[in-house]
Amino acid sequence: MTGLPPPARVPLLILGLAALLTGVLAGLARLGLAVPDFGAAQAGIHAALMICAFFGTVITLERAVALEGLWGYLGPAAAGFGGLLLILDAPHWVAQSLFVGAALILLLGSFQVMQRQFALFTVTLALGAVCWLLGNLLWFVSADLQGAVPFWLGFLVLTIAGERLELTRFLPARAAAAPSFILVTALILAGMLFTPIEPEHGLQLFGAGLLALAVWLLVFDIARHNARQHGLTRFIAVCLLSGYLWLALGGLAGLAGGFAAGDALHDTAMHAIALGFVFAMVFGHAPIIFPAVAKVKIPYHPFFYVPLALLHASLALRVAGGVANALALRQWGALANTATLAVFIATMLVSVIRGGRPPARRRRGSNRGPGLD
Repeated sequence: MTGLPPPARVPLLILGLAALLTGVLAGLARLGLAVPDFGAAQAGIHAALMICAFFGTVITLERAVALEGLWGYLGPAAAGFGGLLLILDAPHWVAQSLFVGAALILLLGSFQVMQRQFALFTVTLALGAVCWLLGNLLWFVSADLQGAVPFWLGFLVLTIAGERLELTRFLPARAAAAPSFILVTALILAGMLFTPIEPEHGLQLFGAGLLALAVWLLVFDIARHNARQHGLTRFIAVCLLSGYLWLALGGLAGLAGGFAAGDALHDTAMHAIALGFVFAMVFGHAPIIFPAVAKVKIPYHPFFYVPLALLHASLALRVAGGVANALALRQWGALANTATLAVFIATMLVSVIRGGRPPARRRRGSNRGPGLD
């Protein structure tokens, strides 16, 4: 047996979605909004549920499918059950241990990919796994969740950057692309590693690296070219380019001190990256990743732009509330963020149903044109 059959992967996705739901409710509770007790109880570990449990499960599951080995699925299983234990209020050290294990498996998988193809993008993906492992170890050893957050953000950002870097091979070679990417990555890693020693300047350096990465992506990524295409290709490009703008804003806010807990720009810096950048990537790649993981069809439809527009509008409202120090605006923005995720999930589910529907046969002599499906 070379892998886990698609039906057996669904429970892992369900564990990830449970962490997403609880993490979203925990985030609303942090803003003083009334949520069910199981969500409010996890307000202090909102970041761990969203990054380690949800994204950790999804990213390791995607990597396991690509590796085609059964052992790789231990990663999403560990991340998913770690999230479940957090939801069930088990001792944190148990979940932390599972997250450390999930990161180790992801790193081993990254090394295997590097053995198959040693390239800058595979090294970058491995560095992303290292960031996740270091953040998990820091949280496990010191119980300092806030100190682990830059490492977790580095995990998400470098994973996305590595995947985007891989696609630049379809563009004409540009001499400045690889050296500048290495410099940008070094800046991100330096800021992240310097943070435990000198938090203020380390976090500002980290923000500068994220801003530099946003510029690099806007200049060198293939999305600028694909935005001139049509259908799903253009939609993905629009998701990516809009996400890069949010990454730039998050980097600017971080450069101004926004990554420090309690700073007036903290909510802006964190969610410009974790929502604006990362979820724009999720929205764009979901029609490709979910079919690969669950073996379902997700045909493109122009309605895909609706959740994307809602994401940007709701986040803009939240950022405006943060900049204006208006809690009510931040709360409305957060509620709109939640509604946006619900619309996105519903859109994907409807698309799966559409994808599984057999093509309609036209009656002989009918003058009807093709439907919206």
